Amino acid sequence: MRDRGSLLMIALSCLIVLVSGIALGTGATGVPLARILSIITDHASVPAGDALIILQVRLPRLLLGLLIGAALACSGALMQGLFRNPLADPGLVGVSAGAALAAGTTIVVGDALLAPVMGPLPFTALPVGAFVGGLITTFGLYLVATRHGRTSVAMMLLAGVAFGALSGALMGFLSYLSDDRQLRDLSFWSLGSLSGATWTKVAVATPLILPVLLGMPFLARGLNALSLGEAEAFHLGISVQRVKAVAILLVAIAVGASVACSGMIGFVGIVVPHVLRLTVGPDHRTLLPASAMLGAALLVAADTVARTIAAPAELPIGILTAAFGAPFFLWLLLRRHGGIAL
Repeated sequence: MRDRGSLLMIALSCLIVLVSGIALGTGATGVPLARILSIITDHASVPAGDALIILQVRLPRLLLGLLIGAALACSGALMQGLFRNPLADPGLVGVSAGAALAAGTTIVVGDALLAPVMGPLPFTALPVGAFVGGLITTFGLYLVATRHGRTSVAMMLLAGVAFGALSGALMGFLSYLSDDRQLRDLSFWSLGSLSGATWTKVAVATPLILPVLLGMPFLARGLNALSLGEAEAFHLGISVQRVKAVAILLVAIAVGASVACSGMIGFVGIVVPHVLRLTVGPDHRTLLPASAMLGAALLVAADTVARTIAAPAELPIGILTAAFGAPFFLWLLLRRHGGIAL
């Protein structure tokens, strides 16, 4: 199993390099691989237009896609281990719903009330609002699900579903209040996209997402023990409550930052961990880093397709992930008929 895991890591590393090269070279203006390497190493010797496209447009978009894909997939693996259910998804705990609601409020209410007083809102207002909304939502759900120092993951799941429904209703109300421009912004946000990637967003997302990705594998032993049940994990010396609290906090930060930078991108957190679990098994020591790598490669590949499938227009990436992820989710439900439990 260890040899299989090592081979998988090597294969995933090669896959990331491959999709990254394709993503940098593909677009309205094609750039050969040799020129891309020259641009990255010594961009003074290449045409200024190509250097501008690679360094200011495609490279930050690539890095942001790698970060967000890794965050969503690794968060999905963490949630599935915490809930002991391969159908769990980061969106189910309410983080995405809270972030989306905060973003929608910023777009509609902030633009209508604050812009006339303070002038145009800074471009950082939307991601900051979404991130703070995701954290506040997760903290509220954690308080609801915690009684006498113990957190019920089933209660958090149900509360997350309820809050997701409430957020959907409030987002509909915001859509009703919005004007044409605000409605376009809301629609674009809800579909998800990496088109707004900049070095500023990369600089903001990296210190939030990267430490989370590096910290998640340290929960592998606790998640492996939790797969046997909470009582068994406790008798194995695992601090069950601490594992739950840390896992929920890490997912809140990773998913909140991802939604803040790219909008709503679904199904990555379900599809990637389940595919890898079928390949390398349920050991989280391998599953968590492998999920991060495959999720990064998958999202970059999906973004490349979204940029080229309807060129010169750009298809929101959330449409692609939903189009492929929803049938996979339905197949997973049918495959596990009658065997799903909270």
